[in-house]
Amino acid sequence: MFTGIVQGTATLSSIEARDGMRTLTLAFPEGFCDELTLGASVSVDGVCLTVTQLISPTAASFDVILQSLNVTTLGGFGVGAKVNVERAAKDGAEIGGHPLSGHIDFSTEILSVRTSDTNRVLRIAIPEAFRKYVFAKGYIAINGASLTVSEVNRQEGWFEVWLIPETRRMTTFEEKAAGTRVNIEIERSTQVVVDTVREAVQESLGRLQPVLEALLREKGLSLDDFVGVPRLPAGNEAAADAAAQREKR
Repeated sequence: MFTGIVQGTATLSSIEARDGMRTLTLAFPEGFCDELTLGASVSVDGVCLTVTQLISPTAASFDVILQSLNVTTLGGFGVGAKVNVERAAKDGAEIGGHPLSGHIDFSTEILSVRTSDTNRVLRIAIPEAFRKYVFAKGYIAINGASLTVSEVNRQEGWFEVWLIPETRRMTTFEEKAAGTRVNIEIERSTQVVVDTVREAVQESLGRLQPVLEALLREKGLSLDDFVGVPRLPAGNEAAADAAAQREKR
């Protein structure tokens, strides 16, 4: 598991193409590899990878299978590319963002970038199958960073996040431009609630559901507009509020 708080950026120093996979070697910031062991998990642009070789005190290699290369942006990287990295969370670690599995749901395109002296706003495309899981003020992971959705338009298929200066400093987002592809992991508890509610609606409405959906479309709405973001357990709300303020970008 990861927390979604990026710990730094690494540079892809070599790529070895093998049958059905690639071995990526990354050069990490000083201290990142302290106590890193074979078999340990590292989030690389949001993708959970396993350490297969320790090259030096600041470098390690990872085997990436064909499925991961196809689903994520890792297949398009070249030597010199920079990526967001995070070590796996230890038991009892503070969750400054939100829990991430490192299993990417889809890669998608940055539609536009707006920049000011203090903020940077990314508008990102959402494939139709995943639009129902994205809510304003909800969490989403982009290249392994836990971010808060500021605005979403399901009809047009996009959402926006705001990046504060600290996030811009610690991640690769400052280098991203319109047309760049990024890895997305949706927030799991939101997915569970949305899918559960939709199943309950389908069971309750039966053959009336297509009629209701048609009526809602005429008003520019959908059933997904009536599904709220799940509340966190009471004990986590204060931490979540603080994290949302810190991570609202």
